[in-house]
Amino acid sequence: MLDSNQLAIIRATVPLLETGGEALTTHFYKIMLAEYPEVRPLFNQAHQASGAQPRALANGVLMYARNIDRLQALAPLASQIVNKHVSLQVLPEHYPIVGTCLLRAIREVLGADVATDEVIAAWAAAYQQLADMLIQAESAVYDAREQEAGGWRGARPFVVARKVAESAEITSFHLRPADGGALLAHRPGQYLGLRLNIDGQEIRRNYSLSRASDGDAYRISVKREPGGAASNFLHDRIREGDTLDVYPPAGDFVLEDNQRPLALISAGVGVTPVLAMLEAALNSGDRPVHFIHYARNGDVHAFGDYIDQLAARHPRLRHYVCYEDAAGAARKPDGVGRAQVDQLRAWLPATDELEAYFVGPKPFMAFMKKTLAALGVPDARSRYEFFGPAAAL
Repeated sequence: MLDSNQLAIIRATVPLLETGGEALTTHFYKIMLAEYPEVRPLFNQAHQASGAQPRALANGVLMYARNIDRLQALAPLASQIVNKHVSLQVLPEHYPIVGTCLLRAIREVLGADVATDEVIAAWAAAYQQLADMLIQAESAVYDAREQEAGGWRGARPFVVARKVAESAEITSFHLRPADGGALLAHRPGQYLGLRLNIDGQEIRRNYSLSRASDGDAYRISVKREPGGAASNFLHDRIREGDTLDVYPPAGDFVLEDNQRPLALISAGVGVTPVLAMLEAALNSGDRPVHFIHYARNGDVHAFGDYIDQLAARHPRLRHYVCYEDAAGAARKPDGVGRAQVDQLRAWLPATDELEAYFVGPKPFMAFMKKTLAALGVPDARSRYEFFGPAAAL
C-alpha cells in the first residue's frame, strides 16, 4: 500500500502526465524494445510506429494516477488489460522489466529536478501495487483456463483444418487441436492469441473468434493488412495441414445472456466478433436481432451469403448492409455511403430496451457511440471493442 505522502506525489504528477504522458511512454517503449528483446514479441510494431500503443499506455498511466486512491474505478480498464495480457501470455517475469524501463523513462523525460528520488520512489511503489494486482488477476485466469474442460496453459499446437477465402481481404482459418483432445469453450466475442515464427522472429497476435463455440474447432478470420507481418504471413504462407501455436481464448467483450432486443453493428473486419455473437444469439432464446454491416464495397464484404442463410432460417433476424461504393457490386446493398443517423434510426428497432454491440475502425466507432446515445441507448448497453490498443471515443 502507498502511504499518504506517496499518494499525494502521484496525484501531483497528473498535470505532467496530461501534457507529457505520450512523450514519456514513447521514450519508455524505445528503451524497453531496444534493450529487452525478450519482450518484443508481445508488442505490435505497427502500433508502435503509428503511436497508437504509446498513446494507449499514456492514457492508462494517466487514468491510474487520477484514480490512485479509488482503484475500483479502473475495473473496466483493468479487465481489458488482463485479457489482452492473457491472450499474449504476459507473465510475472515481464513486470520487473516494464517497471525498470518506466522509472527510467520518468527520470529521463521529466528530468532530475522534477523526477526527484522521492518522486521515483512513489512511482516505484505505485507501479509495484499495479503489477501485483495484474499478476494476481492474470494468474487466476491462467489457472481457470487450464482447469476448465478442454483447457490448457501456454501454447498448444493446433492444425489448420481448413483455410477459406471469405472476401478479397479476409481469410478464415479453422483450427483443431493437434493432440485430438477436447476444446475449451469460448464466449461469443472473445479472441485467440497466436504465437508465430516468421523467418526466425517470434510474433504474437490475437484474432477474434468468428464462430460461436461448437466443441469441434476454432475459427479466426484474418484481414490482410498492407505491410502487416502477421496477417500477410497467415494469408500467404500458412496452408491447410500446417500447425500454429495457440493460446486459450480471452476477452471481456462478450455477449450478455439476456433476451433484450439486440443490435450487432460492424464495419470491415469488425464483423468477426459480432458474427460469433449473432450465432450464439440465434441459437438461444428468441430475442430479436438486428445485424448491420458496413463495407467499402462488395469485393471486401465477407460472410454476406452466410448472413442471408441465417436470416432465411430465423425470421427474428433483420439484417442490413451498406456499401461505401456500390458500383459493380454483385448484390444490391440496403444503403450506399457511410453510416448516417437517419439510416440507423430506420434500421434499428424502436425500443428503449435495445442492447448494442459495435466494432470497426475508430472513426466508425466514435460515430456509433455518439449516435446510439442520441437514439436513446444508454452507455451501459452500448458496448464496443478495439482490435488494437484501446483509445478514447
